[in-house]
Amino acid sequence: MYITLLSILGFNVEAGAQHASPRLVVNIIVDQLCSDRLESFSPVYGNDGFKRLLSEGVVYSNASYSFSPVDRASGIAALSTGTTPYYNGITASEWLNRQTLRPQRCVYDEQHRYSPALLAVSTIGDELKMASNGAARVYAVAADADAAILAAGHAADGALWIEQDRWTYSSYYQPLSTWATNYSRLTAAAGDANACITELAINCARQTGMGTDDKADLLSVVYQAGTQMESYLSLDRCLAKLITTLGGQFGVDRVLFVLTSTGREEEEDTEAPAAQYRIPSGLFYINRTANLLNMYLGAVYGNGKYVEQCYRNQLFLNHRLLDQKNIEAADILRRAQDFLLQISGVSNVYTSRQLLTSDSYRLERVRNGFHIDRCGDLLIEVAPGWKLVNEDTHQTYVSRSSFIPFPIIFFGAGLKAERVQIPVAVERIAPTIAHAIHIRAPNACSSEPLF
Repeated sequence: MYITLLSILGFNVEAGAQHASPRLVVNIIVDQLCSDRLESFSPVYGNDGFKRLLSEGVVYSNASYSFSPVDRASGIAALSTGTTPYYNGITASEWLNRQTLRPQRCVYDEQHRYSPALLAVSTIGDELKMASNGAARVYAVAADADAAILAAGHAADGALWIEQDRWTYSSYYQPLSTWATNYSRLTAAAGDANACITELAINCARQTGMGTDDKADLLSVVYQAGTQMESYLSLDRCLAKLITTLGGQFGVDRVLFVLTSTGREEEEDTEAPAAQYRIPSGLFYINRTANLLNMYLGAVYGNGKYVEQCYRNQLFLNHRLLDQKNIEAADILRRAQDFLLQISGVSNVYTSRQLLTSDSYRLERVRNGFHIDRCGDLLIEVAPGWKLVNEDTHQTYVSRSSFIPFPIIFFGAGLKAERVQIPVAVERIAPTIAHAIHIRAPNACSSEPLF
């Protein structure tokens, strides 16, 4: 009986160890990673990077963002907060400031230069800090300020990024550890940005004592994927080094690696126009459209500059003028929408009031990417294949509605290999991490964990 009891207790201890929560979460975000290139270049990968993640991890093959448009900043903010721009406030890397009518970076801070102050909700790192009473270590490293800061959150110990071939950080994260200040002062970040990020991430985990106590820590690493095979091969080597080093140091069963993409692809300028291949296309001039709309509204309501500014595909109305003339916002928005829908190259027009009040399923993706303080009063959806041009700011982009496939991969922490084909939203990553380390999900996250 004594031997049997010991055997049972031993089995229970072993089973408990296998399912113990990870001591370190490595949240890997790859900007512009897409499944077609990931799979096309697979023959050149080594065994310890992408191949290991895909063969030994839990792979969700059909991941997507539940809002549009998606760029690097809005994608990373959604990943770290578990919610959309409608709630977290990060609609893009840059938006138009309604007070100054000038473009403003999403992490701009007058006092600290850069900070997460404009991120309206908590992140997974913030929740980890609160749950551990500040004892957990939370860091983020990236090539760009917005990527590092939005991945780190408000309460992180530090966020580091590259500027002019040097590591830098924001005074918002104070006091920054002596290790981080010394590393940024003594270590150059020249050459392959992904390789430099890998070295810093490994050094950060070692020097800060991540994963060495009974409290979970979070290390966010933001890489960049190019469009060429060489960039994916280089990234594969960086992933292999990161996984092998941290997995070897702490034990793969005690580290949870999470990898996904920002879900966007940078537009490449092609010399051959679509018209050359008889693909329907055209030019849509947003500044000229704003002038035409002003003329129309002037004929209806009297002289005045009703469209105060245009930015990207958005028009901003002059609300002071509307108040002076006692014009109902709902009335002018309806008239403007009807007018804009008649212009060539316009696929759809959304009003701020429509996005705030409608519960139509067809508007869900656009509404999720909208924020009342960061977006215009009118959002113009340009027809696919058409190029939007702003002659005043020289901004251009080609409208595309095609889906960009990318995966979500969980590896380590005792997980067994599995491939899941059902479509999943990336907003479910944050609650999944929270569930794995036994903390609350971010405060605006309403999605369920994946497992």
